[in-house]
Amino acid sequence: MQRRTFLSFGATCAGLGSLPFSSQVIAAGGQTAPRFLLVFLRGGYDAMNLLVPASSFYQEVRPHIALPMATADKPGAIRLTDQWGLHPAAEAPLRGLLQARQISFVPFAGTDDTSRSHFETQDSIELGQATGSPKNFQSGFLNRLAAALNGGSAMSFTDQLPTVFRGPIDIANVSLKTNSKKGLDQSTQSALADMYRHHPLGAKINEGFEARKELSMDMAEEMEAASRHAASANAFEQEARKMARLMRDRHTIGFVDIGGWDTHVGQGQLEGYLPSRLAQLASGLAGFAEEMGSSWKQTTVLVISEFGRTMRENGNRGTDHGHGTVYWALGGGLAGQAVLGEQTTVEARTLFQNRDLPVLNDYRSLLGGLLQRQYGLSSSAIDTVFPGSKPKDIGLI
Repeated sequence: MQRRTFLSFGATCAGLGSLPFSSQVIAAGGQTAPRFLLVFLRGGYDAMNLLVPASSFYQEVRPHIALPMATADKPGAIRLTDQWGLHPAAEAPLRGLLQARQISFVPFAGTDDTSRSHFETQDSIELGQATGSPKNFQSGFLNRLAAALNGGSAMSFTDQLPTVFRGPIDIANVSLKTNSKKGLDQSTQSALADMYRHHPLGAKINEGFEARKELSMDMAEEMEAASRHAASANAFEQEARKMARLMRDRHTIGFVDIGGWDTHVGQGQLEGYLPSRLAQLASGLAGFAEEMGSSWKQTTVLVISEFGRTMRENGNRGTDHGHGTVYWALGGGLAGQAVLGEQTTVEARTLFQNRDLPVLNDYRSLLGGLLQRQYGLSSSAIDTVFPGSKPKDIGLI
């Protein structure tokens, strides 16, 4: 059985000195030691409403939720290149990092797992083992990375140790999760029901409350399941600076998961559910970068999700489970190119199974190439992290 260490942020300053993990990598390199943070967006976020293609096909198949490109008199996606724009909700908090050329996006990224199952694909990515091979569910790729770094100091910013950190190396974890209430509470609904008890609309109001309750429960259960109890984007925005202080001073490897990205219904366009969460995520990442201080130069953050969403919007102005997605890379040592990796055009003929973005940049190859450069690991060491995968350096750093 693995030893798991749980911390609360309220006790962080007092308790860190006695944590049962090695700090030899940080101690050896101090603020110059390389650091890597993996941010997992659980639920499969809609990448095409983050990194927006300059494509007439995209506009046609998303009549209600597609973002136009911004013009002098019309809001929309902020152009990064001739082919791509960035959602303004994410661009505004990240503008400083964009101007410093410390953010890159990798479209057409993902895994060859085609199940479109949240749980199966999340597990597959976190294990980092070849698809189709027998799975060892007690061996996550970040634990193997820690082992390759001779017990490099790692921290999981989660309330439970995730699959990606399972393995023989002891990993500490700390929860970022906070709870918040949304919508009308029960007392307010009861008051409104009493107010309209004898009104002709009373029955309809009660019917509406019941329908709303049933729908909310169904959607909440599905989204919570897809999120696997991960922190919300709002919690990440609030806690990212505290997380940065821990990585800046003590840890070379970090992991955090953020839930709430399974947007089947009403995801929004310029404003709404998805834009709000993109803004919270981007604000948290910007705060994390600032709080890292001089260590930001040696830090790389990779934001991933288990899959993307369908290119075509559904009948509920949302999107369904897809395949290819867009990864984000942030860091003080990035090479400075806004969009990287193998790419193609976004049109009907290039879709995977006539519905999704194809995967042209395999996550194991991409991560292998990135981590090899980040930590200076040998090819044999990378092969222990991603067995049977050929690392590919796409020029992120």
